[in-house]
Formats: sequence, structure tokens, C-alpha cells
Amino acid sequence: MAELTGVDWQMNSNRQAHHTNKFYSQEPILRRGQSFSFKIHFKNPVSEESLMFTASTGPSPSESARTKAVFPLSKERSGGNWNAVLQTSEDSSLTITMSTPANAPIGRYLLDTQISSQGKVFSVKLGTFILLFNPWLQEDSVFMNNDAEREEYVQQDSGVIFVGSTNRISMFGWNFGQFEEDILNISLSVLDKSLNFRRDPATDVARRSDPKYVGRVLTAMINSNDDNGVLSGNWSGDYTGGRDPRSWNGSVEILKEWKRSGFRPVQFGQCWVFAGTLNTVLRSFGIPSRVVTNFSSAHDTDRNLSVDVYYDPMGNPLDRGSDSVWNFHVWNEGWFIRTDLGPSYNGWQVLDATPQERSQGVFQCGPASVYAIREGDVNMEFDMPFIFAEVNADRNTWIYDKANDSQKLNSSDTHSVGKYISTKAVGSQSRMDITEKYKYPEGSSQERQVFEKALGKLKPSREFGPTSAGSLRAENQEPSISGKFKVTGILEVGKEVNLVLMLKNLTSDMKMVTVHMTAWAIVYNGTLVHEVWKDSSKIALDPEEETQYPVKIPYAQYEKFLKADNMIRITAICEVSDESEVLVERDIILDNPTLTLEVLDEAQVQRPVNVQMLFSNPLDKPVKDCVLRVEGSGLLRGSLKIDVPSLRPKERSRIRFEILPTRSGTKQLLADFSCNKFPAIKAMLSIDVAE
Repeated sequence: MAELTGVDWQMNSNRQAHHTNKFYSQEPILRRGQSFSFKIHFKNPVSEESLMFTASTGPSPSESARTKAVFPLSKERSGGNWNAVLQTSEDSSLTITMSTPANAPIGRYLLDTQISSQGKVFSVKLGTFILLFNPWLQEDSVFMNNDAEREEYVQQDSGVIFVGSTNRISMFGWNFGQFEEDILNISLSVLDKSLNFRRDPATDVARRSDPKYVGRVLTAMINSNDDNGVLSGNWSGDYTGGRDPRSWNGSVEILKEWKRSGFRPVQFGQCWVFAGTLNTVLRSFGIPSRVVTNFSSAHDTDRNLSVDVYYDPMGNPLDRGSDSVWNFHVWNEGWFIRTDLGPSYNGWQVLDATPQERSQGVFQCGPASVYAIREGDVNMEFDMPFIFAEVNADRNTWIYDKANDSQKLNSSDTHSVGKYISTKAVGSQSRMDITEKYKYPEGSSQERQVFEKALGKLKPSREFGPTSAGSLRAENQEPSISGKFKVTGILEVGKEVNLVLMLKNLTSDMKMVTVHMTAWAIVYNGTLVHEVWKDSSKIALDPEEETQYPVKIPYAQYEKFLKADNMIRITAICEVSDESEVLVERDIILDNPTLTLEVLDEAQVQRPVNVQMLFSNPLDKPVKDCVLRVEGSGLLRGSLKIDVPSLRPKERSRIRFEILPTRSGTKQLLADFSCNKFPAIKAMLSIDVAE
């Protein structure tokens, strides 16, 4: 009989040709629709006519579901299907070139050969390989033509994520690490743990040929709602029992922790953590993807394209109603064609793994074509009304008086939601604004037409909300005064917060204004943590006078309640006798002290490099429980956790640690420093590693 003595997968040349040479894994990793070569060694010569091959994936492979293919060794390649062509035959070794279809399901395949010899058939296992999407191939539904974009959105293993608020956009680094050891395996287990796979594994595996399907399943699985997925969300401000979402540096630790714990949800995530992790899994599969931030993002729960926000007459924000406007919200875009919608809807598709609303009974969201969002095609798949509202909803502000259970509309704003939609630029760390891909210019006739078109398509469900967008007008006459908050000092944790309330009399009459102000520590999605300050005052305004009323919030008052978001919401309700109130609000973000990283040696592959962290305690009190966490793909295996000694008031800390670069090129080192007074201070450093 024919006895197999070995298989040479020709790893180097195949992985080079298939753009999978960055993966740490030692397994053959290939892209669909592209041929690869391998060599089979037998004990004795074998006649090639006697060879058949079987490639199969999933627990119950079948030819009808296209999860199994049986094909002979042939003389020439036949397009579009599985086939094997003999290249050379020497003594008892055969070199074979095998091709896979450009629409094959992705995943781990088993390759067997059947050998007919003396009237008997022997089956021999040749091994396993992983098949991925192929953005380099025009026939693949994830094909991306532009070289620089493909490099960024598939091959780049680190990035930056934009956060903050419309008047203060900031960013931090994120380690995607899709090529790190075991990450591709864990990404494949994310699919195998999904509800769809558990219900019907054969159908689920067959559908893995379609990036829309894979993307949607992943948005359900990266959050733990419904299915024990990867991350458990928490926006309460209390992260006991897990890690503060701000303290993660990337997805690698999260995915490894999920596997290590026996696939129990990792605690805790917020939107950018879900998005960073989803980005890792999409890129590991070969779906081009990027992380996108929307500032002033609406969360509309009742499909009426308007969100309602409530305050009491003293200016306290109220947790009333289920709508909200987040300071920012982070999601992903994946790049693929939409055979279900038509060619104009191809390209970037929104995928959102943050659990906000159920879709088809499960917390999942997308893919929604960015082009469809811009055109107001809210009747198209998937979850269009929700995503359209995130960037377009009107914002209604109500003043609710508990004493007599009455509410009145203070203002209706059609242009504050969906601003500065941002993603990392290709090849640099600067911010690229992609707002115009999501909507026509604010205030343009097209923008209002699209809004009306969307509203028309959603008409039947308009009766749900207390009001629907477009039909509201604040009562009474034009206000006689105007107000806004202006920052006058530097905004830093540990320092007094200084602002002024600018009030202006818009009339030629004297006005008496009663002002009620509050300041609350909040989480970025508007969750109220605690009141930190309040003040009331009566201010007389001469005709057309503008005056400034100072606001001072000492550190001692906000220190205990400030969360890692460093956000404080300040509100003033200004009443002019017998007229409607004017509501002035501003969210401010306090800066953390700086964390500095510096490289002390030349960085070279496989040579230890010393790095130094510098941090000065800016406070007049000691900080304790200090921990430094460091990671960076290609710079160190796994992550470092370093306990840092407590710091006396104003004391400076200098910590040295060692990294060992494993790959050349520009790599990103990320650090997070946390202690009892500063839950998450971020730093990143680009390091050029020589061969």
C-alpha cells in the first residue's frame, strides 16, 4: 500500500504569497481564491491517477453545503472550484498546486487524500490549514483595490481611537494584535461559540463564506449579552470585580483572558473596547476594517428620530426616559460588497458590537451600508433606523417638574447630533473626518430632504414617542437672554475648575435673572455618577448688558466622584420672570497629568531594549496602588504589569523596564498607568525596530 512519510507545506513561500507571513501561528494560513503548493512524500512511488483529495470544514461537512469538496489530481486548473494540479513528480514525491474558490467558507479545513491501490482505497490525513478572506483578490467580496488602504485596514496591527467630546477631541493608542500567538484561533472560536453555531452548526459554517454574515455574528459575540460572548459591558462608574474599561491597552489581553477563563465574559468593556476587539477579529479574518468615532451620538430607543433629554427646574440632569446622547460612541466599519442591496451600497459597512438595542432578538448591529445611511434608506438591512438616528436625530430638551408632574419643552435642536465622525488616517496617526460619508452638510437642503425621507419611511412607528421629530416647537416667544459657559482656567485633574457663565440681555429692558446651576460627574454616555457642586444666584442685567458669572469647583469637591472619563456636566437654568427658561449646558473634560515613555537604546530585533516611564504626581496628596501596564505587538510577548511604588505629593517616578522586539518596522508601545487618584493615564510611543 501507499504509505505517507511526510507533507511539506512550503510555509514560507505560501505565506509570503498569501500575505499571511505576519501571523505567529505555525499552521498553514491561506487566503481563498488563490493557489498554494505543497509536497507529499510517500514510501514508494504512487501513480498520480490514483489520487483523490477531500477538503472539509466544520463538524458536519457536506458537498451540498459547500463545506466539503472532493476532487481528483488533474492535469490543469479549472477556474473557480477546488482543484489540485500536479506540478512535478520525482520518485515517490509529488509537488501539487491546489486552488480554492474565491467564495469558500473561511475557517479551519482538514485535507485528506484517498489513494487507490490494488483495488483498495486508503484515506490518508495530510493535515489542516486555515482559509481566510482575500482582500487582494478581485473575485473576493472583500476585495480592496488601494494598496495603502489595504495595508492599513488589514495588515496594520495597532491604531488610535478618538474619544472626548465635540469641543475636545483626544485620542489614545490601541493594540489590535491580530497576528499575535493564538489570536486567530481565538477569533475562530468566537464564531464557534455563537448562538447560530450552537443551534445549527452545519448552516452556520456554510454561511461563513459571506462577510456580511460573519460581521453580523461577530457584533453579537464581542458583547456577552445573550451568548456569553467576549466582553461584559458596564457604564455604571463602578467596575468592582473587573477592570475599568479605560485601563485596557488593546484586544490581545481581552481575547486571551476570554479563552483562559473557559470562555467566560471578560469584565469590563465600553464602546471603544468592543470596537477595538471587533476590529482585531475582522482584520484577523482578512475583512478590511477600521474603528470609527461619532461625537454627540444619539441613542434613540423608539425609532422616532428624536431623543429626549430631561432636567429638573434646579438644573439637575434627570435619568428619565430611555433616550440619551452620548458624548461619543465608537463602532467599526467593515469593507465588503452588498449583493443583497445592489452595487451602490458596496464599500464601508457599519458594524457595532456595543450592546445598545436588540436586533432580531439579539444584541447585534449591522452591517449597515454607510452610503445607505447618507441617503436615508432606513428600510434596508441591517439596523438602519438605529444607526441613522445615531448621526441624525433631533435633540429635544425638556424641563420636568416633579412637584406637579409636568414637563415643558425647552429647546429642540436639529444639528447637534452626529459631529466630527472620525477615524485614523491611512498611514499616519492623524484624525480623518468622514462626516460627509454619513450625511450631507448640516443645514443643506439635501440633509433635510434625507431626514424627511427617513422619517417618512419610519412613519408607522411614530406614535411611540412622546413627540416626533420635526413637529416640536418650544413654547412662548423668543428668549430675552442668551447664555453660554466659557472655560477660563486650565482643565486638569487635581486643579480647581474655573468657568464663567456669560449671560447677555438681548432686549432694551432691564431683566432680573434667577440662575440655578449644578455640576455632575458623568460617564461619557451620560450616566450620572454624582453631583459635585451647585449654586443659585439672582443677577440683574441692564438693557443689552453682557455679564460674566464665575463658576469655581474645587478639586476636593469633585475628587471622590470623578470617573476615568474625567467628565463633568455643568448646567445652568436661567429664569427671567414670566418668561421661558434658558438652559445652558457644557460638558468639560479634565486632562490627566502626562505619562512619558522614552526608549533608552537602539531598537533591534531579538535584542533587549530598555524603556523608561516618567510620571510626576501633581497632587498635594500621596497616590497609591500604582500599576503600569504595557503592551505592543512586535515589541513584547504578551503584556507587562509593573507595580509602581506609592508617590508622595509632587513626587516624580521613574520606572525602567525591558522589551524584546520580535519584528522590524515601526511598532507602537502602549502604556496605561493607574492609581487610586488617576484610574487610567495613557501614553503611546512609536518605536522603529531595525532588522
